[in-house]
Amino acid sequence: MPGALQINSHIVIPEAELGWRFSRSGGPGGQGVNTADSRVELSWNVAESTVLSPALRARALERLAGRLVDGVLTVAASEHRAQLRNREAAEARLAALVRDAIAPPPKARRPTRPTKGSVERRIAAKKRRADVKRGRRGDE
Repeated sequence: MPGALQINSHIVIPEAELGWRFSRSGGPGGQGVNTADSRVELSWNVAESTVLSPALRARALERLAGRLVDGVLTVAASEHRAQLRNREAAEARLAALVRDAIAPPPKARRPTRPTKGSVERRIAAKKRRADVKRGRRGDE
């Protein structure tokens, strides 16, 4: 089994918190598809993890709410023929999901007003468009 999973420079999920399942996958592979357990499912219990601080855990639980089942995040990989490559793909996918979920929220947008020039250009464009439509009208 693979070792600990590096999320970023500060956070590493220990192997003990990761759950692996292997099964047969469809797709390319010929007769090997029927015998090799190359599909990989990687699970991690976000709710009970000791790796994340309470604030990061709360943020991750909120952002991953749609993907969690009883607090457990599961990713699957079956796009490669080899189990090892699918393991690497599942680890990369889980790390990316967690990295995005614990990222700090973006800075709030400071409201701004449109510039005088942009307002004038918009109004001039509206007038040109109205003139074009007026020119299409028949004599009524």
